Amino acid sequence: MANLGSNSTNAQIITTGGSGSYNKPATLLGAISGIQQFYVIESKGQTIPPEFLTIEGTINFFKIGMKSGFNEGFLLILLFPVFRFYLFPFVFEKADVFTHIIFGAIPYMILLINTCLCCYVSNYYIGNITRKAINSLFSGRAVSLLAKAFIVYVIYVFVDRLGTPEYVWNFVSKIFGSNAQEVYYGFFEIKPHLMPVATESSLFMCAAAIVPYGVVFLLDILRRKRLQKNLSSIHSTEN
Repeated sequence: MANLGSNSTNAQIITTGGSGSYNKPATLLGAISGIQQFYVIESKGQTIPPEFLTIEGTINFFKIGMKSGFNEGFLLILLFPVFRFYLFPFVFEKADVFTHIIFGAIPYMILLINTCLCCYVSNYYIGNITRKAINSLFSGRAVSLLAKAFIVYVIYVFVDRLGTPEYVWNFVSKIFGSNAQEVYYGFFEIKPHLMPVATESSLFMCAAAIVPYGVVFLLDILRRKRLQKNLSSIHSTEN
C-alpha cells in the first residue's frame, strides 16, 4: 500500500480494514482521526473519489455527532441542577468566588472539551471528502444539542409554571412524607433561579452547537481570501 505522506498523485487511498474496506469510526475522537486521514491525502493535491465516503459513511459521521451531542447534553442536564440547586445554595453557600467558578465550570467541561475538538477539526476543512465528513459530523452534533437545549428549556418552563404552593405541597407530601416540609421550602428557595438556569444552560448548548460551524466558515473564508491574494500576487509578478 502507498504511504499517506506520498506526494504522488497516483498514490492509493489507505484503508484501515483488513479486507480493504474503510473502517467506520465509532467515537468523536475516531471520527476526527478519520478526518485527519482524509486531510493528509487531499492536502497533498491527491483526489479522493467522492464515492469513497459513501452514504453510509456520511450517515455514520452524522450519528457520531448526534451521539456526542447527546452525551454532552445529558451530562450537563444531570450535573447542572446538582451544582446550581444543591451544592451552591446549601453546601458551598459561604464559599469564595474562586470555588464557585471552579465548581461552576464542572458541568460544562465535557461540552467545552468537545467543542474545542470540533473547532480544532476546522483546520482540516479542505477538499471535498474532508468537508463532507466535517459537515456531517457537525450537523449531527448541532441537531442533538439544539434539540436538547429546547427540551431542557421546555422542562424548566413546565416545572416553573406548575410550581404553585398548592401543587408543590400536594406532590411533596405524597413523595417525601415526614421530610415534605423541608423539601417544600427548599423548592421555593431555588424556584426564582429556575428560569435563569434554564436560559443559561440552553444558550450554552446552542453556542456549543453553533460555534464550530462559525469557526469552520471563518477559517474557510480567510483561507480563500489568502489564496486569492497569493494568486493575484503571482499574476502581478508575471505581468
